[in-house]
Amino acid sequence: MNTTKTAPAPAPVAKKSNKTRVLIVDDHPLLRKGVGQLINAERDMEVAGEADDAHKALAAIESTKPDIALIDISLGGTSGIELLKDIKVRFPGLLVLVLSMHDESVYAQRALRAGASGYIMKQEGAEKVVTALRRILNGEVYLSERLGSRMLTTLVGGRASLTGSPIETLSDRELEVFTLIGHGHGTRPIAEKLHLSVKTIESHRAHIKEKLNLQNATELVHHAIQWVQSERLS
Repeated sequence: MNTTKTAPAPAPVAKKSNKTRVLIVDDHPLLRKGVGQLINAERDMEVAGEADDAHKALAAIESTKPDIALIDISLGGTSGIELLKDIKVRFPGLLVLVLSMHDESVYAQRALRAGASGYIMKQEGAEKVVTALRRILNGEVYLSERLGSRMLTTLVGGRASLTGSPIETLSDRELEVFTLIGHGHGTRPIAEKLHLSVKTIESHRAHIKEKLNLQNATELVHHAIQWVQSERLS
C-alpha cells in the first residue's frame, strides 16, 4: 500500500496589476467619484484609493503605494500645499498633480515649489486630467498653455512675479491664514484648524498686514473677504 502523501498545491499568487495606480485627495465626494470614474475608464490606469484630508492622504499613500497622487489645494485642516511638503519629505519619489479651483497664477508656482509636477484647474475639461497625468508619468511638468507662456515670459523678461499682486509676497502659510480670514474665521478657530498656537496666528496676521500695507484688523478682514470673493469669481 502506497502511503506517500501528496504535497498540497501551492496557493495561487495574485497577479499584480500593471496599471498606473492613482490616489485621489479631495474633500468633495462627488468630484472624487467623477474623477475616479474617468481614471478607471482608462485601460492602463486605476484608482488606488481616496482621501478627503491631509492626514488620511498620508496614511493612504503608505497603505496603497500609488504611482501618482491627484491633490486639491483646499482640504480640511492642513492645506494641499502643506501636504505636498510633507509628501516631498516622506515619499520623495511620489509624483503629484494638483487639481484645484484656485487661480493658477497665484498657486501653481507655490505647488511646484512644494513638490508638485503639475497644476491643472478644475475648470479645465475632464480629458485634460488624464492628459496631465500621462505627461507627468512621462517625466514632464504639466501647466496650462496660458500659465506656461506667462512663466516663460517672466523668466525671459526678468520680472519677479506673474501678476504683480502683493498677495504673491505672502508665504504659503500666510496665504492660508489670509484665505481663512476671508472665509470668516477668527484667530482662535484658525489656530485650531491649522493645529497652531494663537500666538503663531497672531504673528502671521501681523506679517500679512505689513506685507499688504494694511493698517488694522478691520482692513485685513475686508481685504481678505474681497480676495476670497475674487477667487470664487475667477
